[in-house]
Amino acid sequence: MTTPSLDRRTLLKGVAAATAALAVPRVFDPAAAAAPAGKGIFGYGIASGDPTADSVIIWTRATPPARPGEPLATPGSGLGRPIPVRWQVARDSRFTRVAAHGTVMTSPDSDHTVKVDVTGLDPYTRYYYRFSSLGEFSDVGRTQTAGDIAGETHALRLALVSCSNYTGGYFTAYRAIAACDDLDFVLHVGDYIYEYGNGADRYGPAALAGVRDNQPPTETIDLLGYRLRHALHKADPDCRAAHQALPWITIFDDHEVANNAWAGGAQNHQADEGPYLERRAQAMQAYLEWMPFRMPDQTVPHQGTRFFKRFTFGDLGDLSILETRQNRSAQVTAPGVPFDGFVPIGVSPLIDGAIASPARHLPEPEQLAWLKDGLAQQGRQWHLLGNQVMVAPVLYPGAALGAPGYTFVNADQWDGYTADRTSLLTHLAAQPAAAGDAVVLTGDIHASFSCDLPVSSSPGQSSYASAGVEFVCPSVTSDGFYEVLGTTAQLKGQPPEVVVGATRQAIGAAQQLNPWLRYIDGVSHGFVVIDVTPERVQADYHHTPVPTSAQPDPRVVPTVLPGYTRSLQTLAGTRRLSPATGPVGPRSDEPRGG
Repeated sequence: MTTPSLDRRTLLKGVAAATAALAVPRVFDPAAAAAPAGKGIFGYGIASGDPTADSVIIWTRATPPARPGEPLATPGSGLGRPIPVRWQVARDSRFTRVAAHGTVMTSPDSDHTVKVDVTGLDPYTRYYYRFSSLGEFSDVGRTQTAGDIAGETHALRLALVSCSNYTGGYFTAYRAIAACDDLDFVLHVGDYIYEYGNGADRYGPAALAGVRDNQPPTETIDLLGYRLRHALHKADPDCRAAHQALPWITIFDDHEVANNAWAGGAQNHQADEGPYLERRAQAMQAYLEWMPFRMPDQTVPHQGTRFFKRFTFGDLGDLSILETRQNRSAQVTAPGVPFDGFVPIGVSPLIDGAIASPARHLPEPEQLAWLKDGLAQQGRQWHLLGNQVMVAPVLYPGAALGAPGYTFVNADQWDGYTADRTSLLTHLAAQPAAAGDAVVLTGDIHASFSCDLPVSSSPGQSSYASAGVEFVCPSVTSDGFYEVLGTTAQLKGQPPEVVVGATRQAIGAAQQLNPWLRYIDGVSHGFVVIDVTPERVQADYHHTPVPTSAQPDPRVVPTVLPGYTRSLQTLAGTRRLSPATGPVGPRSDEPRGG
């Protein structure tokens, strides 16, 4: 049995056709996470990730066909016999020029997932890959290696995403990314899955209840639950299409385990759910099974298990990926604050002292030292930093949180660990021009931000030294400022236009307190295209439409795609934001092959 030939254009057409069915809302499938297991060996699609100059991870789940009278080996079930899986990586979509191949065995030990680190590849080259087993072939995926070649400078363009809550809406941001033919990879900086169930803890619009529900239906607290939740996301056609079209670089945040996780627990972990560290270990096992993630060298100084790592792109730049959950100190909390994670500042010496304490850490000291070393390396113009929670200080006016007269910070961000942030930004500001410039790429807060990074800050401060810039992507689907404010007593039941106006008013008040926040959108969802050249780094924001009375929640409409809305940039050597005239144009060059 063979698969038909597939070029890039055919691949994109296939992606579009595969997702076109979403134009009509589907009837809820109560076994959505398990359904692909009955649709052939490779029903969960394929994926690739962590591209270097000469290697890339390729991934699939190979479900063994059930024999007569034998139950199906659904994710997390522990069922199914081991089966051999053959893999191929080729320079062309017809697989006439195979660059690497091999065979591996998969079994219930890995939940029948397959992950191969393909090495010996050529840099800045496009490849195609596929799997086969027992006479059946997977779809064909496209991937590519990094442009990390001494003495050469190549284009670099990526999609930045975060916070993809399955019950929060359709993953049309992924669909739009899959249709892009000019990206090198997708950077997902956390909250790829969410742990919540479908009961009182359901998270997302009521309109999708019974239409787009989580599997398992309860909170994920064990290996079975996390495996099923990851399977549910790989079963989503838009998520599957984006994985098929591009390699991904990923890192987990808190919801891959539980909300507001820290070294010894999480806000959404209770004693009757068992030991937290056992829960976290099982969540991480499922994550590593179901994601195209390469474990980094464990000999670099770290605490626990090292997940932080770095990718290089010649003299153009590098990308450092932080991991800020495993070893972080517990968040500072304040009783009676209605918004999770927020604390008032300037009213309690205990709170202010804890936030500023040098004994409390976001990344462990070993990781922060590794990061600083990378940011000080010379010979590259740009140091990109894939980071889970915002680095830039954000002071929230209490009026927007129902507490006029107070100022709040989100203590789950770097705002809750200001000694670490001061150490990082002071180090950045001290670097000579030869060390290049830093650009932080962040998610988590479910809103779009473009920020300067002030070395020191105080409310309303208009003059400041900037150590670099930060671009923050909106959520794929998770509730943003618009949805949160719409649930408050003052705005609940009001038309969308009123809630949008109130959201923008609150954003304006926040910018008065934080002049370094050069752009904020807290209404829409989507993704950001990050384009890197020797002269500048530009961020193009792609957003869902602004809610209206006619369409109050675009997330629940499966035909609504994000579209381009706004661009900002930072010019080499300035370490500050500036306006951009429009979206990025054609790439300066293309990877070889394909």
